[in-house]
Amino acid sequence: MVEIPAVPLTLEGSATLHQFFRFEWSKWRASTQGERTEILAEFSALLTKLETDATGRIQTALFSQLGHKGDLIFVHFRDTFEALNQVELELAQTKLYDFLDLRHSYVSVVELGLYESSRKTWDAAAAKGLEPHTPEWNADVEASMQRGAEAMKPRLFPSMPEAKYLCFYPMDRKRGENKNWYTVPFAERQRMMHLHGMIGRRYGDVVKQIITGSIGMDDWEWGVDLFANDPVVFKKLIYEMRFDEVSAEYALFGQFFLGVRLPLDKLTDWTSGKI
Repeated sequence: MVEIPAVPLTLEGSATLHQFFRFEWSKWRASTQGERTEILAEFSALLTKLETDATGRIQTALFSQLGHKGDLIFVHFRDTFEALNQVELELAQTKLYDFLDLRHSYVSVVELGLYESSRKTWDAAAAKGLEPHTPEWNADVEASMQRGAEAMKPRLFPSMPEAKYLCFYPMDRKRGENKNWYTVPFAERQRMMHLHGMIGRRYGDVVKQIITGSIGMDDWEWGVDLFANDPVVFKKLIYEMRFDEVSAEYALFGQFFLGVRLPLDKLTDWTSGKI
């Protein structure tokens, strides 16, 4: 049995950006109908271009946000961070952007954690007589990761689920004096993550979950996007997970954001107070 490294293997995919805007309603109402029509036509044309890529994947989606934290949520998936930055810049050039006050954002990358397969990958390398962390070991593990990335490509570079509701929240693992996830032995973390994942799988037919990693990119360690056609399912899933060991003992949660899908052809209605 090979000595287990502390850090589980991960696969990374789409660069991801969440933008949370306050809409300046008073400024909007002060504009003329002709100005509004021109502004919305320009913005809708850009969003139509940004919404899907050449393969038909939905890569940008718009949500009407509930609550006091903001009015609109934009979620963007792109294959590179350069492309993600280009989206920001293009949006900023529009006239409608003058009516948008960016209150919050979140930068991350789609991540698949491999607690289940990390051990198998390391054991397979050891079975070939390779010593851990040597160039030969690293090359063998990297080749295995490349095969995994190809097999998991649809999950790593997803199309935005076409569900009606979005729930987004960031989270950390505890690193305190009494509870520190990063000092727990790998096998124990693997056990807890397996049980944690089983809860999510039970909701797989009603909730689409996309996990993004943000260590070194934003203020939390992960971002979680949940997509569903019934928002009450978010409450049930997250509530059940609170009783799970890995969440109850080691999880810290940031703010929660809830939005209703806003189709691009409904943006004009939305600016008139209708959804």
